[in-house]
Amino acid sequence: MKKTLLLLTVSALSLLAGPPTGKRVASFTLPDATGKYYDVLDFRGKPLLIEFMKTDCAHCQTFSKTLERVKARYGDRITILSVVNPPDDPPKVANYIAKFKVTSPILFDFGQATAAMLKITPQNPSISLPHLLVVDANGMVQNDWPFSEDQKAIFEGDGLFAIIDKMLAAKK
Repeated sequence: MKKTLLLLTVSALSLLAGPPTGKRVASFTLPDATGKYYDVLDFRGKPLLIEFMKTDCAHCQTFSKTLERVKARYGDRITILSVVNPPDDPPKVANYIAKFKVTSPILFDFGQATAAMLKITPQNPSISLPHLLVVDANGMVQNDWPFSEDQKAIFEGDGLFAIIDKMLAAKK
């Protein structure tokens, strides 16, 4: 009982620790619509882009096109994972994948992984979507960007390419 209470206390305190930039990415294992599970730890060794999105979000739809350009340019040198939460469900995600020709996995969360990674708390109860975490090959969050007009080049332009180029060059 005491160990469980201690674990819950440590988990709660980690949620209050502030933005994830400069910290190890929170570990998670989430399924896609086919039931295949993806564990974030399996992607160590190369950069990882984790996008939090909604299928009915216009900026997310535009960002999906940007991520497909990223994937076309870098291939398997990076990994892209997208994460949705309810009310998005497998039929909505399947339609989204078909409409926007998404080739990277879209994973289903019920809020726990999203809350842990984006530091959602009662004091910080909402997020802007899309939201991008850029994780280096060692599992450290290098950038944490909620969508904003100031970050439009990252989400809708070529700004993400320079960041990925820099991470890939540092890895060599």
